[in-house]
Amino acid sequence: MFAAAVYEARRQRLCAQVGSGLILLLGNQESPMNYADNTYPFRQDSTFLYFFGLDTPGLAALLDPEAGTHCVFGQDLTLDDIVWMGYQPSLEQRCRQVGITQHGTLTALEEVLARAVAQQRAIHFLPPYRAENTLRLQRWLGLNPPDLAAQASVPLIQGVVAQRSLKGPEEIAQIEQAVGVSVDMHVAAMRLAQPGMSEATVAAAVHQVALAAGGGLSFPIIATVQGQTLHNHYHGNQLNNGDLFLLDAGAENALHYAGDLSSTFPVAPRFTEQQREIYAITLAAHRAAAGALRPGVKYLDVHQTACRTLAQGLVDLGLMKGDVAAAVEVGAHALFFPCGTGHMLGLDVHDMEDLGERYVGYDGQARSTQFGLKSLRLARELQPGFVLTIEPGLYFIPQLIDRWRAEQRFTEFINYAQVERYRNFGGIRNEENYLITTTGSRLLGKPKPMTLEEVEAIRSTTAAHA
Repeated sequence: MFAAAVYEARRQRLCAQVGSGLILLLGNQESPMNYADNTYPFRQDSTFLYFFGLDTPGLAALLDPEAGTHCVFGQDLTLDDIVWMGYQPSLEQRCRQVGITQHGTLTALEEVLARAVAQQRAIHFLPPYRAENTLRLQRWLGLNPPDLAAQASVPLIQGVVAQRSLKGPEEIAQIEQAVGVSVDMHVAAMRLAQPGMSEATVAAAVHQVALAAGGGLSFPIIATVQGQTLHNHYHGNQLNNGDLFLLDAGAENALHYAGDLSSTFPVAPRFTEQQREIYAITLAAHRAAAGALRPGVKYLDVHQTACRTLAQGLVDLGLMKGDVAAAVEVGAHALFFPCGTGHMLGLDVHDMEDLGERYVGYDGQARSTQFGLKSLRLARELQPGFVLTIEPGLYFIPQLIDRWRAEQRFTEFINYAQVERYRNFGGIRNEENYLITTTGSRLLGKPKPMTLEEVEAIRSTTAAHA
């Protein structure tokens, strides 16, 4: 955890932003896998971590901006718990580490909340994403579970987003560490993958790198020769010469900060000519988007820069035609790029996604309903301290191609006869993580092999030692 003063300052700012009422922040609890004592790996709520730094289950906190009190509630371990889990610091000791002097039991919290409800005091809470916390809010506040998301506090959401969006130097150092481990994960995959190997073998080696670094995964590994499926977590295919292998994987470090990188490389020692052409287009879009990052620029414009670069490359290749700007405006390019260029990154790989992309990525504004553009997670104006991903790609999805061709969609922009030659191509994505600075942007972590030459140098060496 960070120094107590860091957490104290964050809590004070949050209280100033919300202003009145009570702020109820819930930590996560253990979640049973198949019986009570066999649980999934514990992961603390990211907002609770941000304001309290306490990485243990069963906690909740109450901030009173009007009285100036901050209190954490939980239970100390019994002797039976200690027999199975070993000695753990008391709640009082843990609270002291993060500048909290008041603590109590969860029963006491329930009583405090009951009085607040009776007094009709405003109780601010965030939208719950776990069933256990939904039930807690139902019991403590008397609210129906289907209504909780709508009754979550907008001022609290906005206050949390305002703080967590701007990464301090202590957070940037943690993210850089996570990104560095993530680079090692991707290099390990490039060095290991061989024809005849299973996707699961590569995924296991990538996971091992994250575990050996003292952390874990920031999200389930995507490791696939079917890269046209955007979130493909199936690892049952075999790698064959001629395939492209897409890896999207990131490390989560000991303080739960995330890295998020993607790489695409040939299973063979070198790209085919067709693969080289498509890869070069995606790399050009990546560089164009990264080059557009600076304060005051809307990420929507960064995304559109990537889209126009992709579309121009496809026009040059004969897969698209006509005016590039017009094609992008109506969304014709989304046949090949049906998603967004990137998202915020921090304690979550899609940072604060549980709070709603309307607030995190759109600053409260409505998002587009256009196919492709509606999947853009971040569109707002960039500020110094934002950490985000850049990950444009090209995907050839046979079912989507068939649907659009049958509907004769955007025939003035899409050359379907040429597209048919690529229907089994798969997908390509490269991804890096950037910090927005006062003057522009900075790549986080050590560089990942990404150019055609860098990737082929590793793959050729791997093939030579196979």
